[in-house]
Amino acid sequence: MKKTILTLASALIGLGLFAQVPQEWPPKSYAVPDEVIHLWPDGAPTDNCITEAEYDYGNHVTNVTDPTLSIFLPEGKCCGLAIISCPGGGYVDVWDKTEGFSLAQWYNSMGIVYAVLKYRLPNTHREVPLDDVQRAMSILRARSGELGFTKLGVQGNSAGGHLAAMASTHFTDAVNRPDFTVLFYPVITLDPEYTHMGTNEHLLGKNAPRELVDAFSNEKCVTPDTPPAFIMHCTDDRLVPVRNCVEYYNALVANGVKGSSMYVMPVGGHGWTERESPYRKAWMTALSAWLDSLR
Repeated sequence: MKKTILTLASALIGLGLFAQVPQEWPPKSYAVPDEVIHLWPDGAPTDNCITEAEYDYGNHVTNVTDPTLSIFLPEGKCCGLAIISCPGGGYVDVWDKTEGFSLAQWYNSMGIVYAVLKYRLPNTHREVPLDDVQRAMSILRARSGELGFTKLGVQGNSAGGHLAAMASTHFTDAVNRPDFTVLFYPVITLDPEYTHMGTNEHLLGKNAPRELVDAFSNEKCVTPDTPPAFIMHCTDDRLVPVRNCVEYYNALVANGVKGSSMYVMPVGGHGWTERESPYRKAWMTALSAWLDSLR
């Protein structure tokens, strides 16, 4: 059994806006990572121009300027898969515990190497989060032999889902192209008609031109080389409309990307990866079966 650590009680700032807090409060304990890697020890190539000090509320972090990758290793042999998780937070916070650490033991129990990315927040510098996830993929791929995996996927929740989908549609080479994608209630588009506007504005700034919105709307960027995705959403999500996942799935199918799957639950709202819900066992069963098919 891995050690666990109790999170600190979190201030209630922003909870109504981002709706990422579990029903249980204070949060339960989380697994401790086996290793924490600083992505840019010699300095990042890009800057988000955030000058306020980074602050960890205990279950989420804000003002992120020092990105890290927290790695959780299975106790036995790796099954051949590794996943980098990009938690959500509207590109203004990173909910690294509730949407990242909370799934570590479950993934490890399946023999999956699991890593949680605390990425830098864009502060309208749109290239910054993508630089971090691509750097994290490069670091982890360089250790694939040591860690025992052959396929590396990227996972994202909410705005982190936008980042994961962006990594899956804006890759530049085989190293930073994910082999598969896992998306929980993702922001896919930045189209004001059905995006989460906080995500849009924190990434691109207010009143971004249409060509920029389209360039970062992932449903418009899918190609036949986009990796397959397992997408989960709830019909009653009032924060991120379910149309986001439907449009991305349709784009994958239209481009002939084989192996994708979409699982839409009738109720559950938003931010449910840590919460108990009527469909928790169902989505976990469906996702574990899909991951098993990738081995």
